[in-house]
Amino acid sequence: MSSPRIEEYLEAIFKIQEETKQPVNISRLAESLELSVPSASEMMKKLEQTNTITYNKQREVLLTKKGLKQAQHVVRRHRLAERFLTDYLGLSWDQVHEEACLLEHAISPIVEERLAERLGNPETCPHGYPIPGASDSSAIDKVTPLGSLQPGDEAKVILIRDEGSDILQYLGKLDLHPEVDVKVMDIAPFGGPITVLINNKTEAAIGPELANKIMVEKN
Repeated sequence: MSSPRIEEYLEAIFKIQEETKQPVNISRLAESLELSVPSASEMMKKLEQTNTITYNKQREVLLTKKGLKQAQHVVRRHRLAERFLTDYLGLSWDQVHEEACLLEHAISPIVEERLAERLGNPETCPHGYPIPGASDSSAIDKVTPLGSLQPGDEAKVILIRDEGSDILQYLGKLDLHPEVDVKVMDIAPFGGPITVLINNKTEAAIGPELANKIMVEKN
């Protein structure tokens, strides 16, 4: 079994690859893990020896088949834990990420499967990301940032590319979460906010930076 530290590295690489579909730049990985680039580079050399990653001269990291399998197990436990915390314990979606980070290393394979069964084998976490082993991860290849839409475009929110509590709290107050329908009403000039109609009920102005973290599937 991998140590929690190794699991955290593999999980971080998986999540960045999931988003970019590209080898992971070591600088971005270090930033994600809140580490210095030299520290992250040193760990990559150790992981390369375990055949879980490849690390090239361009300072790019890619999971091997073995590393991908290990990372998927960690991510699956994490996202199932998030579902349990929201669906059973009633925590809000902005509270569950840090708690799930603690639980993911303590869930055994048998508990993982019983947990999935009790939850009804959910396909996504509360933030919309697919749960490995429960859904087709290629489905998120179809998503596009809300910020790329034009006035009049309609779409469904699929996932939020941020697990920070402040952003999730704000979006929660707007009722802007996965499965919600949105329509772009207006885009202010010169990088101004995007006005969206949420579920045909409420209009809200979303800044460009935040709009690019809200991933949607255009109707």
